[in-house]
Amino acid sequence: MDAEGKVVVGVDGSESSIEALRFAARVAPALDARVHAVACWHFPEMYAGYVPPDFDAFEASTAKILAETIDKAYGPDAPEGLTTELVRGPAPEKLVEAGAGARMLVVGRRGHGGFLGLHLGSVSSACVSHADCPVLVVHVKESHRAHHLWWASKAKNHDPAKP
Repeated sequence: MDAEGKVVVGVDGSESSIEALRFAARVAPALDARVHAVACWHFPEMYAGYVPPDFDAFEASTAKILAETIDKAYGPDAPEGLTTELVRGPAPEKLVEAGAGARMLVVGRRGHGGFLGLHLGSVSSACVSHADCPVLVVHVKESHRAHHLWWASKAKNHDPAKP
């Protein structure tokens, strides 16, 4: 396996990032890669100038989320060669950077609502749009609303006179 043989996974503690980790563990061997879990933390700009930033607390909180998410995804059966990384900065930008040269970038879908249920979410959308490696967006069953995907195509053939 070469130095860039990795499948990068964005981790934020959500159910979709747990599923992204599980999927990455299944696909990594086929890509001759290892799983590299990345959690991003960013000091909210709205507090700048009002509250002295406690960068250590933000980083510690993100480290805890990363460890808990990996435990939920794998339990005692973490994939061989699993690596982790905490990165300070906005998740869309930092995940795209982490995916540079990777075999694949895997992110969960956390988008809420959206036009006909097609909204990806800002992080997954940015990754799909800007990463230089293949990107897989993992949906959890509870968040995927397939009936919205086909509503528009069915609606154009719908006769309002028929129930």
